[in-house]
Amino acid sequence: MIFNIPNITNRLNKELNAYEFGSSPAELYDPVYYIVSLGGKRLRPVLAVLGASLFTEDLEKVYKPALAIEVFHNFTLVHDDIMDKAALRRGQQTVHEKWNTNIAILSGDVMLVKSYELLASIDSKLLPDALHKFNECAAKVCEGQQLDMNYEQVDAINEQQYLDMIEKKTAVLLGFSLELGGMMGGAKEKDIDLLNQLGINLGMAFQLKDDLLDVYGDPEKFGKQVGGDITANKKTFLLVKAMELAKGEDKKKLAALLTDASIKPEKKVKEVCAVYDKLNIQKLAEDKIESYFKKADKCLSNIDSSVYKKSYLKQFINKLKERES
Repeated sequence: MIFNIPNITNRLNKELNAYEFGSSPAELYDPVYYIVSLGGKRLRPVLAVLGASLFTEDLEKVYKPALAIEVFHNFTLVHDDIMDKAALRRGQQTVHEKWNTNIAILSGDVMLVKSYELLASIDSKLLPDALHKFNECAAKVCEGQQLDMNYEQVDAINEQQYLDMIEKKTAVLLGFSLELGGMMGGAKEKDIDLLNQLGINLGMAFQLKDDLLDVYGDPEKFGKQVGGDITANKKTFLLVKAMELAKGEDKKKLAALLTDASIKPEKKVKEVCAVYDKLNIQKLAEDKIESYFKKADKCLSNIDSSVYKKSYLKQFINKLKERES
C-alpha cells in the first residue's frame, strides 16, 4: 500500500467495517454498525497513524488501537445527539430517532466498552500508560460536554470559558490521537508531549473553523445550510466575541435577536451576521484559527523526526487549514 492519507483512511474504514462489534441482541448492535457506517472524516485515527509514522515504518500494529479512538468518538456522538435532541447526524437520522433513546444510550455504552477492547490490542508494555492517558482524555471530553450544557443555561460566557470548553470537548481527543500514535511508534517522552500539544492546537483550530464555516461557509461546500448555530443561539466563538465587543445599539440589537422567538430564522441569521460584520468578527475568528495552526506548526517543527516523515502530517494540517466543509 502506498503510504498517503487517502490510503490510510481507506484502510481504517476497511478495518472498522470488518470489525465484529457483536450480533445479538440486534437492537443493541445494529445501531453501532449504523453509526459507524455513516462515515466521517476519520481525523482521529488518521492522526494516530500519522503520529506513529514519524517514528516507525511498522504500522500494522497501529490500526486496531487507532480505531479505539474512532469508536469512542462515535460513542460520544450518539450520547451528545440524545442530549442535544438532534434529529440528524451526517445527513441521516440519529440513533435515538431511528430506534429510541433507551437503545441509543445502551448502544453508546457498548461502544465505549468496545473502544477499550480495541485499545487493549496495543503492545502490553504500553497498555497501562495508554489506558491512563485515554481515561484522562475521556474524562475531559465528558467535562467539556457538561460545560457546554451548563453554558446553554446562562446568558453569556467569556472567550476564555469558551476556549476551555472546546479544548476539553473536542481538542483533547485529537491530542490523545497523536500522542497514542507516538507511543506506538516508539517516540521519546518529549516528542509524545509535543504530539499531544500539536493535536490540541489542531483541535482548537478545527472547532473554531467549524464555528466560522457555519456562518461564513459556502452552503454548497459546507454540506448544510449555514447559520444553524445562529438560529439555535449556540454559543460559538463568533457569538461570544460579538457579545463581548458589542456596545450601545449593537448590544441591544444582538440581545433582542437572541431572545425574540418570533423572528424568522432567515431574518435572524441575516441581522446577526450584520452585527458580526460591523464588529469584524470574521477576521477575529480567522486570526484566532491561524494562531492555533501556527502553534501546531511550531510543535511539529520541534519533533525529532525527519522532514520527509513530517511532510505527511504537514500535508494533513494544510488540508485542515484549507477545508471548506
